[in-house]
Amino acid sequence: MSDLNLQADELELLASYENEEWQSVKNVKEQAAEYQAYARAAFRKDRRVNIRISEKDLIELQKRALREGIPYQTLIASILHKYVTGALTES
Repeated sequence: MSDLNLQADELELLASYENEEWQSVKNVKEQAAEYQAYARAAFRKDRRVNIRISEKDLIELQKRALREGIPYQTLIASILHKYVTGALTES
């Protein structure tokens, strides 16, 4: 395993697995289908919203989205979703 160039989070996962901290899930297919349905519902885009924001803010959002490898509109939708669900926290 020392041949692998793992990042800290990967090393943590590997240690957790090797310490047998993981448990199998019963009815994997059913649970996967359930979580897929949750994801579809959470990310369904069925409404359009037009907003005006400063050019500077838009540029910063686009830069952030580029760093994260996602479209900037997806990033904005994600931020709004986190805010309305209470998951958005200040760092």
